[in-house]
Amino acid sequence: MTDVGVPETDKDSRNYLQNFRLLSRNETVDYSNRHVFQALETNKREGLALAVRARWIALCIIAVLLIFIIPSWDVLFYEAVLVGLALIGWLQLRAGTVGRSRWELTLIFMDIALMTVGMLVPNPFLDQDWPSAIQFQFNNFKYFYVFLAAMTLGYSWRTVISYGTWAAVLWLLGMVLILFFGTVDPELTDRLREAALGDERLLSLIDPSRVGVANRIEEVTVFLIVAGILAVNSFRMNQLLLRQASTTRERTNLARHFPPNIVDQLAERDQPLGTVREQDVAVMFADIVGFTRLAEKETPEAVVAMLRDFHQLIEETVFEHGGTLDKYLGDGVMVTFGTPEAGKCDACDAISCAEALFSRMDMWNDQRSGRGEARIKLSIGLHYGSVILGDIGTERRLEFATLGDAVNVASRLEELTRSLGTVCVLSDDLVEAAKRQSGEATGLLDHYSRKDEVQSLRGRDAGIVLWVRKMAATDNSN
Repeated sequence: MTDVGVPETDKDSRNYLQNFRLLSRNETVDYSNRHVFQALETNKREGLALAVRARWIALCIIAVLLIFIIPSWDVLFYEAVLVGLALIGWLQLRAGTVGRSRWELTLIFMDIALMTVGMLVPNPFLDQDWPSAIQFQFNNFKYFYVFLAAMTLGYSWRTVISYGTWAAVLWLLGMVLILFFGTVDPELTDRLREAALGDERLLSLIDPSRVGVANRIEEVTVFLIVAGILAVNSFRMNQLLLRQASTTRERTNLARHFPPNIVDQLAERDQPLGTVREQDVAVMFADIVGFTRLAEKETPEAVVAMLRDFHQLIEETVFEHGGTLDKYLGDGVMVTFGTPEAGKCDACDAISCAEALFSRMDMWNDQRSGRGEARIKLSIGLHYGSVILGDIGTERRLEFATLGDAVNVASRLEELTRSLGTVCVLSDDLVEAAKRQSGEATGLLDHYSRKDEVQSLRGRDAGIVLWVRKMAATDNSN
């Protein structure tokens, strides 16, 4: 059933609440995802550092404030509590990790316990023998809010709720202990009752022996409400962080196929790759000649290392010339120029890229020869024509694909390099497109010669006119 007439904001709110309920039952964060883990790790570290700084600043302000509130040596007890809280904050910073940590939770519990003791245990430096319940008259519970707010900077919504719950429980536990085991002063209460002329409401406000159960319950209730609101906000910020991590992952996936400048453009669009469409592009197939024979002579580690260097060389060169890495084919690669959108000089860029690849292959082979390794021979086929662009696959796995006759022709041209005794074959369609796109295209063909005869291709009825690269003595040969 569809939601007819329901505003988008209402739908978003409903989805948000549903996600919150699901996460409250089971943590669904995928820590195996590198981008998610890095985002959470960075956010946790930065948040904890900010939280500890905020804690220290707050503690310093409170420490100075207490000197004016308690202008005597009695203040040393509370200053010692503040020092302990500062130390616990430093330990929390050192122990901070992504996910829930027992050590972190222990430190948080120690935080709350120390604060509760500091607020409810009578000051040992105080000479007066006051009733135990007088500690509630100082209204120190408000300091819990400072630490609760700092919690939201570095901890998850679950931990914020835990903090609020533990603080409420320990505060009520302290109330119960004082209620049943605390000291009282009945004579002082009687004198205050006389001064209040029997007004019980007034007496409840000034009686130091009164625990004030209703007031204590009100304190923790409001505190839990605030903790819940802050937890929801932390959950919301965490969802935003995960969406940003997802965006980073998507940009990384795009960067595997497209040059950086194209990635920036695609990332700004709602539908980066667009709809299924037909357009003219330049297609390149590049392959290592005799790879099987070469691999038989090398160890698996050496073969993988060689392929990684080869793929890096291909990637850098292709991206420098505005090409798109369509897919790796083991020891080969398929590259397109003009995807996802057609450029002004796609055919010229394809030829320039091929020449740059041969130059870099020569330099790489010189390095390999210097290490006593075999030289690598590269073969390239290039064609220009109409292709179909679009997503193929299922909902579980989609792939942006380039399909059509132009792709098949480029692949066949790369295969022809062996029988034609060359390292690169261009189609006449590519050359004509390059001449139309740029007046400088002729200079790109200095290393190529046109074959007059029409060449037939496997699996294709129509013949094709070819341009072959003139072989040099050092042309990335084995």
